[in-house]
Amino acid sequence: MDRRRFLKVTAVTGTTAALSACGSPENQLVRFIPDDAITPGIAQWKPSICPLCAAGCGVKARVMDGDAEVLRQGTAGVVRAALVKKLEGDPDHAPSRGRLCVRGQAAVQVTYHPDRLVAPMKRIGERGAGQFAEITWDEAIATLAARIDAARAAGPSAIAYVGRPHPGRRALVVERFLAGIGAAGPNWYEPFDDDVLRRANAIAFGRHQLPTFDLEHARLVVNFGADILGTWNAPLAHGVAYGRMRRGAREGAMWVQVEPRVSQTGASADLWIAIRPGTEGAVALGVAHILMRDGHRAASAAPRAAATIDGWSRGLPDFSPEAVQRLSGLSPNRLAQLAHEFTTRTPAVAIVGGQALAHTNGFAQALAVNALNELLGAVGTPGGVHFTPMASPRPAARDLAEVIRAGTSAVLIVDGANPVHTLPPSRRSDAWLRSVPFIVSLGSFLDDTSSLADLLLPDHSFLESWVDADPESGALESARRSAGPAMRPLYDTRATGDVLLQVAAALAQPLDPPMPWASFEAVVQDSTLAPAPPPMAATTNSPAQWVPPSFDGAVEQFPLHFLPYASQAFGDGATAHLPWLQELPDPLTTAMWSTWVEVNPRTAEQHGIADGDIVAITSAHGTVEAPAVLSPGIGPNTVAMPAGQGHGTYTRFASGRGANPFTVLAPIADTATGVHAWAATRVRIARATAADGRLILFGGATRERPEHLRGRG
Repeated sequence: MDRRRFLKVTAVTGTTAALSACGSPENQLVRFIPDDAITPGIAQWKPSICPLCAAGCGVKARVMDGDAEVLRQGTAGVVRAALVKKLEGDPDHAPSRGRLCVRGQAAVQVTYHPDRLVAPMKRIGERGAGQFAEITWDEAIATLAARIDAARAAGPSAIAYVGRPHPGRRALVVERFLAGIGAAGPNWYEPFDDDVLRRANAIAFGRHQLPTFDLEHARLVVNFGADILGTWNAPLAHGVAYGRMRRGAREGAMWVQVEPRVSQTGASADLWIAIRPGTEGAVALGVAHILMRDGHRAASAAPRAAATIDGWSRGLPDFSPEAVQRLSGLSPNRLAQLAHEFTTRTPAVAIVGGQALAHTNGFAQALAVNALNELLGAVGTPGGVHFTPMASPRPAARDLAEVIRAGTSAVLIVDGANPVHTLPPSRRSDAWLRSVPFIVSLGSFLDDTSSLADLLLPDHSFLESWVDADPESGALESARRSAGPAMRPLYDTRATGDVLLQVAAALAQPLDPPMPWASFEAVVQDSTLAPAPPPMAATTNSPAQWVPPSFDGAVEQFPLHFLPYASQAFGDGATAHLPWLQELPDPLTTAMWSTWVEVNPRTAEQHGIADGDIVAITSAHGTVEAPAVLSPGIGPNTVAMPAGQGHGTYTRFASGRGANPFTVLAPIADTATGVHAWAATRVRIARATAADGRLILFGGATRERPEHLRGRG
């Protein structure tokens, strides 16, 4: 699909007259009077913020004149308008420094998507049947206000909110709205959430947030499992810093990646070290043991570590090179080499994140790497670990499973989250969702979860609304930013912040306490809102003890570790509806428009599996099928699968495409925090059928795109 067709920019100068002369009302094209004073052919650049991941990168929108299909007072037509044609990174925004990732480039498609919801709607058929009818905003606001009024008397658990985290003023409106109606706080939910690391950072460093790494000034980076150049944390900002490190700003700089599967970051490393899943913390403590044993660092150099890591003051005797080898599979010589690099290349820093923290021992893993950084003197120093100053700290995550288990909600507000797709079947309850008397969705598209809603209140796109962000990571200074609309709304949509303020005004019983703003624009521009105080240091009653991870599934029946991972294009699946990202080749496999399972060639040979064969991945909780991609970058005891595909409902581009790895995950959690341990499931693999063409590769493929899209623009 080319950009011109997707943007729906139409040449209608002579066509309008021809259609109106044909006498067929259903073929008549309505042309509205332009709302803007437009200078043809002259581009304007307007600031905005990319919403497609949590990084909050500043962008500049290229605005030019064009014809757009719009909805005005229930009538579809065409209007000459100032339209955003292209997005670029903003050089004045510290995290991105003028760059923009592939997802950011595709963000413009959110506004012009052909399946975008264009007006408020109410359900008219059976729940989940996808039958909705358009209504007015007055009716929609009144309906939601009446439902909330009726539910308030039942107590805080009667009204629940589930949404993706929104750092900034939108989260403030949500929290104040819920507090004002006497409901419990919002359930901020992401399947690949990093709350384990935030909690560990609160204990180790007194900051409940993700770190920023000064890669540009580091000479040694040892990364334990975090795909920081691909999908984790603030990949664009850290990618820019990585590029500067590589351009010779630090002569002799070295990157070491320690993980069980080659990630995009691992493919860019100087040295890739394979270990068993869930043992990254043992390797980090083994390095610390050698540094203290050989006199390179003293245990007293890390006083916080002594309070958080069991055995630290005694030099970590349980993590000798031989013990680490038994735990992780890493040889004593390789461990000694790694420790040696820390003594010869300074400044040095260690990173941990992603799948390394998605085990039952994830919290202890994070504390182990944090302790190593403190021992290295890498906290708050050039080339080390830093924390971006934030005016509004990221909202704390809450366990969505608790809301599901309670099962007492009369009104459920869903805001951008898609738990039907991303929660494992054993942790979610479709029956619970269907039993909730009233569900309202605040998203712009029908997806697996919003298709169950009773009321759809579509949001403006980020280009049509006031936006703000307070990046949690990616810069050494505060990067808070706000921006007004880059263009007028195309459809009968409303900003979610405005919707909540209007619902609050329509309630029979006013909010207590009330919200003082009349519009979301006023919220964003309110200079009287005092910055939140910096997070206080957390304490722990006793030092944490690193123990090997536990896995769901007996090894005799399920011999392989299963590693789902965030897709470079789709993350957890939230951007799978964008066709530019569907046709984006995966950086490592070149796969596109599809899902695959990465299998070690030796494992494939043992099971009679060839490249492209359809394989069945089975856990104690279900089976998922996908084509096999043979990869030497994954251990023989592990298989991996990208998240993002396998939606039942998510626009024409993502519905029914690929497979969903979340469907086989176990309901197992990190023992210290209760956060879902999504990398702690064991599986078995079997060849299901021969290759059937569903694996689509950019390089060396028989098909570059799905059959049903061939020949289209």
